[in-house]
Amino acid sequence: MTPEDERMRILELIESGQISAAEGLTILQSMLDEAVKSLLGTKESLEAWQKLIKSSDIVGIKTNTWNRLATPKELEAAIKRRVLDVGVAEKNMDIDDGGVLRNPVFLKATALINVRPVRTHHWAGVGTCLKNYLPFVPNPSAYHDEGCSPLGKVWTYPIVKGKTRLNILCALTPQFYGRGANFFDKRYVWPYKGLIVGTDPVAVDAIGAHLLQAKRVAFFGEDRALDVPPRHIMVADKTYHVGISDLSRIQLVKLGWMEEVLI
Repeated sequence: MTPEDERMRILELIESGQISAAEGLTILQSMLDEAVKSLLGTKESLEAWQKLIKSSDIVGIKTNTWNRLATPKELEAAIKRRVLDVGVAEKNMDIDDGGVLRNPVFLKATALINVRPVRTHHWAGVGTCLKNYLPFVPNPSAYHDEGCSPLGKVWTYPIVKGKTRLNILCALTPQFYGRGANFFDKRYVWPYKGLIVGTDPVAVDAIGAHLLQAKRVAFFGEDRALDVPPRHIMVADKTYHVGISDLSRIQLVKLGWMEEVLI
């Protein structure tokens, strides 16, 4: 497998059954480990994480804290556990969202892990991994033009460029439809119980956007329009060369429960 092929390899893992609060950390840890092992081609989870993170790294885990659909604390804890297992000192890692530009760990970070839920978004069409790095710039509103088309540019700035080791779209309960700023409606959230994991944020986002589109078609009988199409994903590929957006060039590896997988 060439390095380019590896960048196109995206893992989607679906859990069967309900994920209770009591079992959440254990199940999410297992899901994450299985995805990362398959992505990196290892038999043991620690070996996979050692390919991503060095014990000498300073690690920022970029989460998402939007109160209506935040990154689950259990998933944050699962990532943190594996970073500590690799040998990173706890003082050399942190989890943050809107405060990254004031956080000493993120300002000195040598490695980043990007994790957030997948959902529709008023300004960008979809809220996915590319969008999750907007807090790394002091003027986020400057990146809202044309469906947030400039989002890929953020990934070219020194504070993040070349540092992201893993991108995780949390698809446990995605929101597949919405209109208007800060829209949230439980009618358009469903228990998909999945994780979408890869090293290429553009490819991960392309798969995430495709999943939401497939659910809209299944739910409405058509691909009902969003406020804007998620054009920033293609622009991140074609203009900023952050990754691959063409679904035909992405190797989607599916693990776990296959019923109602949609894509």
